[in-house]
Amino acid sequence: MSFDFNLLYDYAPLLLEGLWNTVWIVCVATMISLTLGLALAVMLTSKRWAVRAPVRAYIEIMRGTPVLIILFVLYYGGPSIGLLLDAIPAGIVGLGFYGAAYFAEIFRGGLQSIPLGQVEAARMMGMSSLQILRRIKAPQMLGLILPPMANQMIILIKESALLSIITVPDLTKNTGQMVSETFAVVEPYVAVAILYWLIIEAVARLFKYLEARAKYV
Repeated sequence: MSFDFNLLYDYAPLLLEGLWNTVWIVCVATMISLTLGLALAVMLTSKRWAVRAPVRAYIEIMRGTPVLIILFVLYYGGPSIGLLLDAIPAGIVGLGFYGAAYFAEIFRGGLQSIPLGQVEAARMMGMSSLQILRRIKAPQMLGLILPPMANQMIILIKESALLSIITVPDLTKNTGQMVSETFAVVEPYVAVAILYWLIIEAVARLFKYLEARAKYV
């Protein structure tokens, strides 16, 4: 059996559309995850139990629930509670809130790695909590959190393949359409594997570059 490159050429627009959708959806979901994750991490470091407890509960629930279940609840279960989301918004919200729980733990570990003496000295100098985070904690923890952040983002990219189950026209969904129309299996899935690898390789190289730059911060 020969590999049919003409088949890939004919379906290239469909695959590239799925690739683009996967890339931008993951990027938006990652931004949500990073923003919410940092906010949750700051709350986790609070001395107030009433602030930490709900955040810890959220993180444990999200980390203990398969992302596919979260997507089902948002997309199929949302209308029963008045939450009407199309497939793509549901996918973005699901991935974003799921990833935030993991990024929160990454940020928490980075924040708690900063020596307490530096924080106390900054407070004595009259710096606010936001200034301490931006000028003291963030630059020092950057080099520590970049490797686990890279791993988590790669995981989100792989998890995004599940979005096809809620009809998001991503790379996996469009590849499935190609398979159903052509009855070919090898060509479509070899192509999609290569495309996912290219995305992940680009992310890995980006974070290696950022790690190298972080050493000089």
